[in-house]
Amino acid sequence: MRVFVLNLLVILGSSAFSQNIKAYLFYNSFYTPENGPFLETYLSVAAQSIRFVANENGKYQGTVDITMMFKQNDQVIDFKKYDLYSPEIEDTTQSQFNFIDQQRFVLPNGTYDFELLIADKNKEMLPIVMSRPLIIHYPPDTVNISGIELVESFAPSTSLNVLAKSGYDLVPYVSNFYPETVDRLIFYSEVYNTEKVLGAGDKFLVTYYIESFETENPVAEFVRIKREDTRSVNVLFNEFDISRLPTGNYNLVIEIRNKQNELMTSNQLFFQRSNPSMQLDVRDFANLDLENTFVTRITNRDTLAEFIKTLYPISTQLEKTFAQTNIKTGDLATLQRYFLSFWLTRDPYQPENEWIKYKEEVDKANASFRTRTKKGYETDRGRVYLQYGPPNAISESYYEPNAYPYEIWHYYQLKNQRNKKFVFFSREISTNDFELIHSDAVGELANYQWQFVIHERGNAPHGLDQDQMEDHWGSKIDDYFDNPR
Repeated sequence: MRVFVLNLLVILGSSAFSQNIKAYLFYNSFYTPENGPFLETYLSVAAQSIRFVANENGKYQGTVDITMMFKQNDQVIDFKKYDLYSPEIEDTTQSQFNFIDQQRFVLPNGTYDFELLIADKNKEMLPIVMSRPLIIHYPPDTVNISGIELVESFAPSTSLNVLAKSGYDLVPYVSNFYPETVDRLIFYSEVYNTEKVLGAGDKFLVTYYIESFETENPVAEFVRIKREDTRSVNVLFNEFDISRLPTGNYNLVIEIRNKQNELMTSNQLFFQRSNPSMQLDVRDFANLDLENTFVTRITNRDTLAEFIKTLYPISTQLEKTFAQTNIKTGDLATLQRYFLSFWLTRDPYQPENEWIKYKEEVDKANASFRTRTKKGYETDRGRVYLQYGPPNAISESYYEPNAYPYEIWHYYQLKNQRNKKFVFFSREISTNDFELIHSDAVGELANYQWQFVIHERGNAPHGLDQDQMEDHWGSKIDDYFDNPR
């Protein structure tokens, strides 16, 4: 079970119209037997989003004012306030790059509120403010895995510095998106307490692999297994060649098993890949035998095409791209083979039963979420319902003063995530078309100014970099989000 904070990516000031800083933040927790837990932050700033001014060297440089603070019950446990300087450049047309800042904070096990303030010292603008809860939890008598640090490059360490781990200087990869131009995924992690739990001189297994985010199935050619000797700290520093990994959403997974192949602990990191050169091909299904399968009973091509469209909410990007193309051009047999392959991937033993269960949920989504122009499965609420199942609680507010109608869906458990919420709103309730505006679930749209958007009804638009919302009479939005019914 993973309850300490791992690999959270936060995008700051990312609006296309924002004149403030654009930055990306990751943070990971680690542990040392000598000093206990610590948190690392990795902040990447887009140089073109800040103002460069001439310095005493006759060059141009930007300066970012940063405050990081960790609180418990409004008491400051640790903080840093400092200036981050960009590299010097000869002229301001050379600012098409990102520069990175890394910090470490020693934090005991516990729950914290992490606050970040970031501002351009050369611009007259309000700072960007971010606040997130986090939990640090490394029990001393169980096997634990640290956060998973993505690495852009590495070299042997020549001195003690904040980048150094296990004899290497690791330059962090501050993103969870891998474009086609990047063909290596390098990662660093640590395993703790195997010697204490399993005994000195014992062995254990480390399995690390890439799995589909949607299906949670490992991608066959991206599975590795290693045998390790027990230690107080075991280092995992590995990489995958992802040149043949198709476009899609994935998890990088690490599992620790004992000699009896019993799972002791695991961790995972969400990432996205863009690789248009890798596509599903009709030949991938050409040898699939359709005889005596349920798909042969679907003989109307239009009906089958509609069934395939209903699969989009639970399809991988690779499957969706193939389906969208072949719905227009593929013959009936091609669509039947694709449909059968899709459900064999989900359940190789009873694919028809899986389809029947899913079709029942599609019918429910169509009945509840259809609009005048969309079928239920095509709407945001329908997609979330089909992808994750029904929420545990829904808070509805359709008639608050100065607010658009909105719904907040709460999931107690969402795959391996806990306490996740989805916020939908509609500019006109009569249409029944509620748009997803924010979620704190991995892989979903995150807009931490969603409250401003909902309260734009009858109010002047908010500033793109505004961080504090005014109180609105009759508003229940904070209560519904923090304490869902």
